[in-house]
Amino acid sequence: MLSDRTIQIVKATAPAVAANAEAITTRFYTLMFAGNPEVRVFFNQAHQHSGGQQRALAGAICAYAVNIDNLGALGPAVELIAQKHCSLGIRPEHYPIVGKHLLVAVKDVLGDAVTEEVTAAWAEAYGFLAEIFIAREAEIYREQAAADGGWNGYRRFVVDRVVPESEIITSFYLKPADGGALPPFKPGQYITVKIDHPVTPTSPRNYSLSDRPGVGHYRISVKREPALTPDAPDGLISNYLHDHVKKGDVLNVGPPCGEFTLDPTACIKRPVALLSGGVGVTPILSMLKTLAHSQVDTPIHFLHAARNSRFHAFADEVRALADATPNIQVHFRYDEPLADDVVLRRCDSTGLIDLALLDEFLPGKDADFYFCGPKPFMEGLHRQLREWGVDDSQVHYEFFGPKSDLA
Repeated sequence: MLSDRTIQIVKATAPAVAANAEAITTRFYTLMFAGNPEVRVFFNQAHQHSGGQQRALAGAICAYAVNIDNLGALGPAVELIAQKHCSLGIRPEHYPIVGKHLLVAVKDVLGDAVTEEVTAAWAEAYGFLAEIFIAREAEIYREQAAADGGWNGYRRFVVDRVVPESEIITSFYLKPADGGALPPFKPGQYITVKIDHPVTPTSPRNYSLSDRPGVGHYRISVKREPALTPDAPDGLISNYLHDHVKKGDVLNVGPPCGEFTLDPTACIKRPVALLSGGVGVTPILSMLKTLAHSQVDTPIHFLHAARNSRFHAFADEVRALADATPNIQVHFRYDEPLADDVVLRRCDSTGLIDLALLDEFLPGKDADFYFCGPKPFMEGLHRQLREWGVDDSQVHYEFFGPKSDLA
């Protein structure tokens, strides 16, 4: 356990760290990538480029400092980060590298305010938190390896099918190259795909599994992200998958990870609301298909927001599920419908998802809400559910990017 003196020092210096958190994390990444360039492959350079990763780490440091005497409050954040670490293959030997450069960055930014006693306290606090992560990640690695067909690290998968789902989303069906078993996964989880890209070699990316477990394949459905410039990190991997990966190709894939999951056996207390926007439909669709297959009699309400029919993926797949499952209700809303989208009933309504629609579409706010989508969609829905008085225990979401951006 942390000493009382360490807790006192960390809490006393937390305001100064918080006021300079992004400067500290920016300095930290500069130091670490220069001093230990081998760890750069673990970091999404698109998030580095946008500053999202720096903000995410800054938020995590501040949350730890504020809650250092109440670490139970950090449980969900620890699980999210531990799952992400395991998806990337983070190991115990990486933690001293981070600690070393982080302490130097704090000293560089805060200067003489960081005394030897302050440095020692933050070093102790970091070491204690590292032990928590290392222990949890060891458990996850053991669970992955012990599953039927499970593995750690990367396994070769063959692309069995490539299916366009919309103008910008394509599905890739993956099967083990060794013909072995596929371990089960929880609906909502993601896998990691490592591509030997000429610009960002061995750069891993996480992609949500968009099908249900137990169908003999993994399916990821990837949105083509536009690159701002030819060498910009945004869109490099998604464009590579769209433009170069075809049936018969082999990809290196990491085992399923992620804490944003749904347990169909627990969906008996109240209705389930599955809400998605754009490519955020991928984990939500896995949940919907799992619930349908599980034949739970809980009311299930699926609401999806898209720009229009050109950009709407899985419309027929979802409609077919609803037609075959009486307790599934579906509603599609377009915010930029094409001329004939409404006439041909490709959508059920137009506009943005708001409280008025939720109040109309759902039987009330007494539901378990699972949602995923682009940042504006997430921000609006997160805020409106709180305004509606939905308890935090009923709210579950996946944000494609650092969650501090959502807050």
